[in-house]
Amino acid sequence: MKQKVKLVSKKLTLKELEHQLWMAAHIITGPIDASDYKTYIFPILFFKRINDVYNEEFETAMELYGDEDLANAAEQHRIQIPKGCRWSDVLSTTKDVGKALQGAFRCVEKANPHLYGIFGDAPWTNKDRLPDSLITELLNHFHQIPMGVKDVRDDDMGRAYEFLIKKFADKANKKAGEFYTPRTVVRLMVNVLDPKAGEVVYDPACGTGGMLLETIHHVQERGEDPRLLKLKGQEKNLTTEAIARMNLFLHGMEDFQIIRGDTLRDPKFTDGDKLEAFDCVIANPPFSLEDWGHDSWSADQYNRHAYGIAPKKNGDFAWVMHMYASMRDDTGRMAVVVPHGVLFRGSSEAKIRESVIIKTGGSAICGICSRSCLGMNIIMHF
Repeated sequence: MKQKVKLVSKKLTLKELEHQLWMAAHIITGPIDASDYKTYIFPILFFKRINDVYNEEFETAMELYGDEDLANAAEQHRIQIPKGCRWSDVLSTTKDVGKALQGAFRCVEKANPHLYGIFGDAPWTNKDRLPDSLITELLNHFHQIPMGVKDVRDDDMGRAYEFLIKKFADKANKKAGEFYTPRTVVRLMVNVLDPKAGEVVYDPACGTGGMLLETIHHVQERGEDPRLLKLKGQEKNLTTEAIARMNLFLHGMEDFQIIRGDTLRDPKFTDGDKLEAFDCVIANPPFSLEDWGHDSWSADQYNRHAYGIAPKKNGDFAWVMHMYASMRDDTGRMAVVVPHGVLFRGSSEAKIRESVIIKTGGSAICGICSRSCLGMNIIMHF
């Protein structure tokens, strides 16, 4: 007997898609704090998208081969979704729905090692916050949103995803936090760096991946193939790192590396006893970190303290020097968003600033200060 796949066929405009996705957040308003919307909405969105794409791929293979086993074969699908772990399986669950959803997430991650951890660690089985009735309502809402490639192109899916990221950041009052950087600022930085196809771009505090994605758009606008661009990023926060990976996947990207970890204490992109070197280094790191790892930098094996060590309770220049040390000697360039104090604070920061300016022949810092740049923050371009 052939597998039956029921697809919702109504095609939505980008505005309609954005509206429907935002309405999903309203379903969990109350039990879930606005700052946690992303933890619950993004995994379900991603799960629905990959299931709808899987179903499209299955239908295409069925038309070609007329055989269910062949249509379910691994080579027919970009992402494997084993039987029993699909959207329809979770949707039909009436008891312990959160447990079924969580089980499906882990099942997909196990079948796709490159997706390990991508669904995050939300407490789906906590019925005090998410009773079965609420999760079912949320799933039913998403079920009415068509998310296959035929219904929503990667570009539109990505734009809708970015829309949600901004809405969640605004709702959670984190417009200038680690979660979201205004696109005007990101675009300015990327235009300054001017990444090209074939180059490697690195964001050591990648957040939700917005800066890496903007380099893709920039390369496309240059008329070059963005698939030749290599993207790498590190992010400390588990949920945010997972969102970055989902973000890149939903934009149609597959060749990238996003790794979770503390960049200042434990950088993941290394080459032996040296940091890996990149053509473009870009970031909006956390401002003025107090507990950034000062004690370990006096003997830093990657020589990031060559021009001095940032103050014990302010890690701004630690980020700057990590990024500086991550640039290629010949083609390397970097842009970083920092608090305005980086340009005039004294003591150890003044020594680092002076050393870097001398090293770069006096052209190290390009300060840009306007309302579009997060108020009084500065973009530094090396």
